[in-house]
Amino acid sequence: MSRKPRIALIVTSTRDARYADTPAEWMLSQAQARDDLEVELVDLKDFDLPFFNEPASNLWMPSSDPKAVAWQEKIAQFDGFIFAVAEYNHSVSGALKNALDQAYKEWVRKPMTAIAYGSMGAARALEHLRNIAVELQMVPVRGAVHIGGADFFTVHPMGAGKPLSEIEENIAPAAKNALDDLVWWAKATMAAREADAQAQAA
Repeated sequence: MSRKPRIALIVTSTRDARYADTPAEWMLSQAQARDDLEVELVDLKDFDLPFFNEPASNLWMPSSDPKAVAWQEKIAQFDGFIFAVAEYNHSVSGALKNALDQAYKEWVRKPMTAIAYGSMGAARALEHLRNIAVELQMVPVRGAVHIGGADFFTVHPMGAGKPLSEIEENIAPAAKNALDDLVWWAKATMAAREADAQAQAA
């Protein structure tokens, strides 16, 4: 397989006052600096998804809501995912959980990682996300970026509000490791999905 993995960097907070854009743009720049993947920023704000209200997941039957279908068609374009994850009361945002539920087939056998941020590095939110990802048959990789503790309060507007460059030295190695993991698993799962498709077509 010669093509590069196509990766979506998904901004998962939709609040007007969100901080998500800053870590998402930084992670996007880390991915864009590489030559072994293609990355696109995907913002949940742009999809205006309703609350999940289908009779069943699209694993079992097609979705009827055109907004859900548009979301599924977008996600289907990618071979792996990076989530920009805020921690909301020890878990992911409601907008992200709803977006995950609005698709199923499009997540299957594709890897995911995250850049997670919060006072505790959004560790609990990312742990929840990894559990959800397993149920959706994604491949959560070990590597991820956590912006927490002193680093978080250095850059967040409710702290010192400094640019992310102030902590880049601390988080850049984790970003490289996460992207290395993501690309390895994306290539592996792309090859496996292609082999499955060829076997089904035979």
